[in-house]
Amino acid sequence: MKIVTFLILVIVVIACSPTEKKKEISINYWLTTGDKSFLLTQQQNFSFSQATTERAVITVDTTQQYQSIDGFGYALTGGSAMLMNTKLNATQRSELLKELFLTEENGIGLSYLRVSIGASDLDEFVFSYDDLKKGQTDPTLGKFNLSYDTLHLIPVLKEILALNPKIKIMGSPWSPPPWMKDNKLPKGGSLKPEYYEVYANYLVKYIQAMASKGITIDAITLQNEPENPKNTPSLVMTAEEQALFVKQNLGPAFKANNIQTKIIVFDHNCDHPEYPIAILNDADAKQYIDGSAFHMYLGEIDALSKVHNAHPDKNIYFTEQWTSGKGEFGGDLNWHTKNLIIGATRNWSRNVLEWNLAADPNFNPHTGDGGCDICQGALTIDDGSVTRNVSYYIIAHASKFVPDGSVRIGSNLMEGLPNVAFITPEGKKVLIVLNETEAPKSFSIQFNGKTANAKLTGGAVGTFVW
Repeated sequence: MKIVTFLILVIVVIACSPTEKKKEISINYWLTTGDKSFLLTQQQNFSFSQATTERAVITVDTTQQYQSIDGFGYALTGGSAMLMNTKLNATQRSELLKELFLTEENGIGLSYLRVSIGASDLDEFVFSYDDLKKGQTDPTLGKFNLSYDTLHLIPVLKEILALNPKIKIMGSPWSPPPWMKDNKLPKGGSLKPEYYEVYANYLVKYIQAMASKGITIDAITLQNEPENPKNTPSLVMTAEEQALFVKQNLGPAFKANNIQTKIIVFDHNCDHPEYPIAILNDADAKQYIDGSAFHMYLGEIDALSKVHNAHPDKNIYFTEQWTSGKGEFGGDLNWHTKNLIIGATRNWSRNVLEWNLAADPNFNPHTGDGGCDICQGALTIDDGSVTRNVSYYIIAHASKFVPDGSVRIGSNLMEGLPNVAFITPEGKKVLIVLNETEAPKSFSIQFNGKTANAKLTGGAVGTFVW
């Protein structure tokens, strides 16, 4: 009897041992709420179980796989770099960059940046890499130099690359040098056809000059907002002009110089998907093009899928959306998470970039007439101080958990609970959920036949990782 009793006890101990518990899948959970009571704050872990549920169910399915993800981040404008370089000391800047570009401790793991080729409207002043006196031209580009970028942008980029050598960098021009344009001005106008070849060589020189500084430009867009002549600087460029420039000048120039940088067209609003489609319909241009880029100041996010469906062999990128200094935290958190972090990636985008990384308390610097005077940075940088604004948390809810090389996977949409799911290179599953309603919502996450119950207050964003 003693032997039998002992065996029974052994069986009971084994049955109740931690071995079974180890099979439970624990979910890590981070939360941001519209009232700012939680700001990317880690919550108590919870686990999947075999229990059924009568709640709304979001089912995550790793067998459904879509596009690879290149990353999440911001535009590192010249103004952003200048503030980091002049308003923070070396120690403050180092600590901030670690927070932004690493994932350890409180790091948010930014993996993609957009920089301007020459000045954007969020630089202190307008410049190009070949500025001349009025009436002069330089068709051989003998006076080309990286100009003002050497003071702030390039040093900050080098610090970032020391932390994350694999970060992807996209370059976008706001304007060619004015002497190449029909109006001879930084603002508006068009690129004169006789300078197409010179401008292609200008972009080649830019990529080569940055490479000589140890900075790889992964991709360039042909023109920031080619349908908007109101920025300072800016340039108008039609779809026909982009197609002609790519197939006759830029594509061949990249090929001749063995430039591997991706060529991306459009880089403007979701209201005109026919623009990039028209370019990609030109087979001679298409051979050189990696994909299309979008902003969403006009139109709907499903425009990205319209372009993807027309040319599924070409990539989609989301490259810019601003938050206003007059905006409201909860409203911006809701809209941007729904339309960009969730909406853009569910419509095939490989990245999501917000505009811009940093500004000062007065939304400076910016150019004069035509420079954005109310663009709020993800960070507000003052003398020695850093404030984290809404777009910091919008991007961080993805960038901290979804690194370069992740893949979007299947998840069903629920009313009031827009969401998107990914699998990382390490095999972790990441689910980002927004409660876009004002009332609390309970729901269940289902994975591999197991269920976990969750709840989000109205307007809250949750990132769930297992």
